[in-house]
Amino acid sequence: MILVAVMTGTVLFLVYVSKAHSYLSDKPATCTNCHIMAPQYATWNHSSHREVTHCNDCHVPHTSVTAKYYFKAKDGLRHATIFTLRKEPQVIFIKEEGAEVVRNNCIRCHTDLLNDPKLVRDASFHTENMESRTCIECHREVPHGRVNSLSSVPFARVPLPESPVPEWMEEFMQTFNTTP
Repeated sequence: MILVAVMTGTVLFLVYVSKAHSYLSDKPATCTNCHIMAPQYATWNHSSHREVTHCNDCHVPHTSVTAKYYFKAKDGLRHATIFTLRKEPQVIFIKEEGAEVVRNNCIRCHTDLLNDPKLVRDASFHTENMESRTCIECHREVPHGRVNSLSSVPFARVPLPESPVPEWMEEFMQTFNTTP
């Protein structure tokens, strides 16, 4: 019984410290729980997409609720594992599966533009290339610009994650550290 209690406590502590519950939301600041995403957050925050989208609008499938949360769980576990093992790359590139999701979401959001007769007439090359190329081959700077690494925006202002240490423990540690 004690072992079950210890295991349950450990799991609950890890859920709390990792802010696992925040990943169920669509808040863009959640992406900065992992410091490596600061450039992507900062560049999105300065783009026109900030007004109408958040990270999940582009980077998570919208075919069904099941597909959305399955993708979030799978991708989140991969990210958490990489971050926990300190194996995050200095330069981030989207994986093939993620790029396909982004492409589908570009088309989902911009269908009206893609089918507007005035625009199609003036940009026939666009229609011809839609099947053979991905959106980001031509629109690679939307919405993150040329950002690929932490060093590309070293002074990016992003929401700082809250400390996982409970307030009472911080006060105790301050008292403990100041006692002669």
